Amino acid sequence: MADLESLPATVFVHATADVEGGARVGADTKVWHLAHIRSTARVGAGCVIGRNVFVDADVVVGDLVKIQNNVSVYKGVTLEDEVFVGPCVVFTNDLRPRAQAPDWQITATLVRKGASIGANATIVCGVEIGSYAMVAAGSVVTKDVAPYQLVAGNPARPRGWVDASGRVVSRDSEKPPTP
Repeated sequence: MADLESLPATVFVHATADVEGGARVGADTKVWHLAHIRSTARVGAGCVIGRNVFVDADVVVGDLVKIQNNVSVYKGVTLEDEVFVGPCVVFTNDLRPRAQAPDWQITATLVRKGASIGANATIVCGVEIGSYAMVAAGSVVTKDVAPYQLVAGNPARPRGWVDASGRVVSRDSEKPPTP
């Protein structure tokens, strides 16, 4: 358990959460039941880290991010500001997982500002989810998602475009709407 006195006074850490010493957690962030933040992780200001969330070593979480219950954010994942991660989302960080892999290398994943990832989605490592993109619940993302693009399915495919508030503005999956 971290020395909670080293965190900003406005950080809330539930008694059952584990924030390891050295972890950086921004002001006004709430860390709920059974969450675990590793010592070299950085979590921004104004975030909500839900029940049973794991934030691995060297992960970067921006400001005003909401990570719902039962999500593991593994090393190699970066969540920029204002990202929403729904319950039970899965991030991977290994393209060729093996129990014994001495030459294992992390494959990075980047989720850009304002993007939303629906419940139970799986994000296969090595992708970039663009700013304000929307990943539908249950989707399996295997390719990059463009800014403001709506994707759904397994594998996730373009289904349209959303605005910054998440409203669908076009069902044309090929080209974004003109402003």
